[in-house]
Amino acid sequence: MTTMQDRLKDEMKQAMRSREKVRLATIRLMQAAIKQKQVDERIVLDDPQVIAVLDKMLKQRRESIRQYRDAGREELAEVEETEILIIQEFLPQALSEAEIGDMIKSAIAESSASSIKDMGKVMGILKPAMQGRADMAMVSVKIKAMLAT
Repeated sequence: MTTMQDRLKDEMKQAMRSREKVRLATIRLMQAAIKQKQVDERIVLDDPQVIAVLDKMLKQRRESIRQYRDAGREELAEVEETEILIIQEFLPQALSEAEIGDMIKSAIAESSASSIKDMGKVMGILKPAMQGRADMAMVSVKIKAMLAT
């Protein structure tokens, strides 16, 4: 079975052959982030850990886009958006709005959450299942809305 890291290496070689500079640069950024985590923690990352690293990269890029747009730097925001699209190719299939809503409802029921104070319990159930498949900041907002009613 091919690991995420093997797939990244293969895709990097393909990007080199087809001279896709932006794709190649983004894949190299992903590999550097993975390598950094492996060196820092002295471990070899498995696929779920690689997904967590890539998910963190997505979160950083979303924040950068917001800051660039606030500063009127649309061209830089577009570069970040391109990187997001490339990173997302390596993550599991994104969840639909309906799937996210259903998962939140079942997690609230499972944890017997009744107020915002129970949000940590709900997030604890959802995070492993949604890692890399949904924007957790957006999920957090939805959980707060459901617990507030």
